[in-house]
Amino acid sequence: MTTPPISEHITFLFVEDLEASHHFYAEVLGLPMALDQGSCRIYRVAGSAYLGVCERPGRVSPEGIIVTVVSPDVDEWHARLTGYEVPVEEEPQLFEAYKVYHAFYRDPDGYLIEIQEFRDERWDPTTD
Repeated sequence: MTTPPISEHITFLFVEDLEASHHFYAEVLGLPMALDQGSCRIYRVAGSAYLGVCERPGRVSPEGIIVTVVSPDVDEWHARLTGYEVPVEEEPQLFEAYKVYHAFYRDPDGYLIEIQEFRDERWDPTTD
């Protein structure tokens, strides 16, 4: 049996304040909005990968969720995010076990945002 095609990927997060989240994802991270659905907004992260935020007061649960953005310049992201006074959970550092250079931040609802650079020569995002 063949696997049906997948054309896009969207991760949705519940947020308390849609405007605060919009400021964070559109202005601070600079993600272009792909679709405004009223109480939900979808942002293009890269290619066909998207992040959606939906206003659901009282239903936010950031525990155990990490939104990871892969970039070749973690330090530049760190400068940008600290310039916006985004809370820093962990400063940029090499995590040798996984061969990634990364840092962690918090969005307005407490979701953990990781900016990561793969330093593992086996990582090849162009393969299926």
